[in-house]
Amino acid sequence: MITSLQNEKVKKWMKLHKRKGRNQTGLFLAEGFHIVEEAYKSGWEIAEIIIAEETACPDWGRHLPIVTVSKKIMQHITQTETPQGIVATVNIKPSTEVLGNTVLLIDAVQDPGNLGTIIRTADAAGFSAVMLGEGTVDLYNDKVIRSTQGSLFHLPVVQTNLQEKIPELQKRGYTVWAAALQDADSYESLRVSEKQALIVGNEGSGIRDEIIHLVDQSVSIPIYGKAESLNVSVAAGILMYYIKS
Repeated sequence: MITSLQNEKVKKWMKLHKRKGRNQTGLFLAEGFHIVEEAYKSGWEIAEIIIAEETACPDWGRHLPIVTVSKKIMQHITQTETPQGIVATVNIKPSTEVLGNTVLLIDAVQDPGNLGTIIRTADAAGFSAVMLGEGTVDLYNDKVIRSTQGSLFHLPVVQTNLQEKIPELQKRGYTVWAAALQDADSYESLRVSEKQALIVGNEGSGIRDEIIHLVDQSVSIPIYGKAESLNVSVAAGILMYYIKS
């Protein structure tokens, strides 16, 4: 059992809390029984399972490399106040683009909870792919992973340049909508295309002008109360379910 914070494995795991460390190693940390199991069941390659003392490894993981650590070490390498006692180091999958008829594009969403919730909702709504543009929070940020509740492992999520990707999608027959507040038509008045892409943007500034200028249609969600706008993850959910309905 590993009990020292100076252990080389512990130092390596701690580096995975930063994007730089994840990029250098090609690994990220998945925390909690449900999320680790979803990674395994979805065919992602688990490098090793880290188990806290007095915590039983699930049956499905017993054939994988297992490292036992003290509760102190588990508390040190996890990012939750009450860790469940299991963490996995998971290999980052090479970015492969698999497109279906419904694609979500994300422009500079910076809150990890929002991004994770959007990915989870895209999975639930049956969207076929999610594309992350520049300025978006790192997909393998621990809060993003926890907020996806495993949906990260269920559908393709790729990094891309939106200014290049939008014209490419249009050439391939997609109609591209941008969720916006100004110069936009209510989503309920619009007909969904057979191949539909939707863009949502930054929490504070929305979708960048250079992106808006490329889309086929700006769409809005009616505000019936006094709120100025909706949270981006809520807006994304409403529009994705409308597109899939």
